[in-house]
Amino acid sequence: MQDWDIMFFLNSILLGAGLAMDAFSVSMTHGLTRPNLTRGKHCLIAGVFAFFQFIMPLVGWFCVHTIVNAFSKVQKFIPWIALFLLLFIGGKMLIEAIFKKEKQNEENNPLSFKLLFVQGIATSIDALSVGFTIDEYRFVMAFVACLIIAAMTFLFCYFGIVIGKKIGTKLADKAGILGGLILIGIGIEIFVKGVFF
Repeated sequence: MQDWDIMFFLNSILLGAGLAMDAFSVSMTHGLTRPNLTRGKHCLIAGVFAFFQFIMPLVGWFCVHTIVNAFSKVQKFIPWIALFLLLFIGGKMLIEAIFKKEKQNEENNPLSFKLLFVQGIATSIDALSVGFTIDEYRFVMAFVACLIIAAMTFLFCYFGIVIGKKIGTKLADKAGILGGLILIGIGIEIFVKGVFF
């Protein structure tokens, strides 16, 4: 059984940083394509991604301790689901950026909760597997580990948006194309890691 020690916190921080990378990249695309985002919207985007990175490992932990056989059958489909969702969102963004001549901004490229919800699931669905790596934790420890993962995700995503906005102002009309390619690349990366490694 895992103890409350420095290694527990260090492992949780490193796990959070690793899991946050996909959400960080997607957050950058929001900054790229929506350079006028307010700080409130920064927090909303980062908060949605952090919520999903918190809940997915916890669901994975719960599955390991209850319905492990059913979960292991579903686990093989996780990379396919992530690939489909991110290819769909990234492809849509790419098509809109190529075929729409007007400059993308907050008015003609609105930020919807539905979009954030789908992106949150797509970038965190592979975190379900983390439930297997923390299966020796008691519930309270698993909960705290997931909170640390969520905090790391929030910070990474917030700064991802800031970085994206800085790059976006320089790239202007190419931001939508770059954002779409990033999302498609993340989907392919999750799929390749999940299926072949």
